[in-house]
Amino acid sequence: MEAWRSASVRFGFEEIDGPTFEHLGLYTVKSGEGIVSELFSFRRSGGEDDYALRPEFTPTLARMYAAMARQLPRPTKWFMAGPFFRAERPQRGRLREFLQWNADFIGLDVPDDASEDARMEARARADAEVISCCIGFLREMGLDASTIRVKVNHRHALSRWLESRSIPASRHTELFTLLDAKGKMKPEEFAQKLSAFGFTTQQAEIFQKGLIRVTIDNPPGAPTDEVLDLTFFSEAVAPLVRALTAAGVLDWIDFDLSIVRGLAYYTGMVFEVHEAGGKERAIAGGGRYDGLVELFGGPPTPAVGFGMGDVVLSLVLEDRGLMPTGTAMLDRTGIRPDCFVISNGTPEAGAQVARVVASLRSAGLHARHSYKATGNIGKLLKDAAACGARLAIIVESDTRATVKNLDSGAQQTDASLASIVESVRAAIR
Repeated sequence: MEAWRSASVRFGFEEIDGPTFEHLGLYTVKSGEGIVSELFSFRRSGGEDDYALRPEFTPTLARMYAAMARQLPRPTKWFMAGPFFRAERPQRGRLREFLQWNADFIGLDVPDDASEDARMEARARADAEVISCCIGFLREMGLDASTIRVKVNHRHALSRWLESRSIPASRHTELFTLLDAKGKMKPEEFAQKLSAFGFTTQQAEIFQKGLIRVTIDNPPGAPTDEVLDLTFFSEAVAPLVRALTAAGVLDWIDFDLSIVRGLAYYTGMVFEVHEAGGKERAIAGGGRYDGLVELFGGPPTPAVGFGMGDVVLSLVLEDRGLMPTGTAMLDRTGIRPDCFVISNGTPEAGAQVARVVASLRSAGLHARHSYKATGNIGKLLKDAAACGARLAIIVESDTRATVKNLDSGAQQTDASLASIVESVRAAIR
């Protein structure tokens, strides 16, 4: 959670939050009645309205933005992280309750009356900024482009490319559904179903592999593959390639024709984050959803964003030995105790423990102490180490103490209790 927050703030997103449950209609408006079976929905006793625990944040964000659009800056950059819920069978990589991070770029950095070319470039910059924020977090977690691939497609460019191949818009939903489900089919079954759209077995392999080469170095009109002429698609996504290059993240990107991210509301760029060669579900996913704010009563507003859950991410980090544990985890989350206060066992020293702890806490330090009756210093020092404390303060009398660094073993003897706060701050600096 703290790493999500850190990445968001570093990329200029402002933190917001919304209710844990919403009117059920908020989700059916966006995704249709079919989503109800995936939600925890309820009606209070004696009530007339149906509610649902939030399965995602985008509808809430769109509702909130629509209500406040006139008062908000343009563009607006929001993030949130919190609990979400899905009514499904718990399994590896999927739980009924999970934590999720969302980051969204709402609006464009050009005037409303800007040319369509300028607005297209602005959309690409916003898309690249959202993807860059996601990658910035992954870098912070110790992952890199050799272990993580960001698979990008463009729904609008893909639709226009299909039309250029004489596949009418009325069949695009059917084809997108097929692409979305290809991972559940054998290659020969996928190729057979794709042939109904006029693609050969060789061309089906391009969709099966997913990856296509798109760079700003491709000259206009140059095919990107000998089997499947993707010139039209490459030219359509050129602004996005330029923006990703400028952001310094193109080496993380794979353009993948099979990424469509469902059918509900995406209108342009879509992406998923996958472990290279991994078998886990997507670590994150998102895309452009121009039109959703308008659906919730707001003005026409271009928007792009993504969500990342903690479940798959945790599995990937654990498998790669990158999930911090012990004191490293405590340091990372900022909850490592500064000190653990114990007595040397004498009555006069024991009488000072509570006062020393209180003075340290009043000074803003994270101080703990033992609730055990034992006076065995060895056992108490083990307790101090077990909770991850940086220092052990051993009260020796009613005026003096020993300050021991539990990481290095160094210690300061005969420290004054009257200046114990200064001694602790100097030792942990």
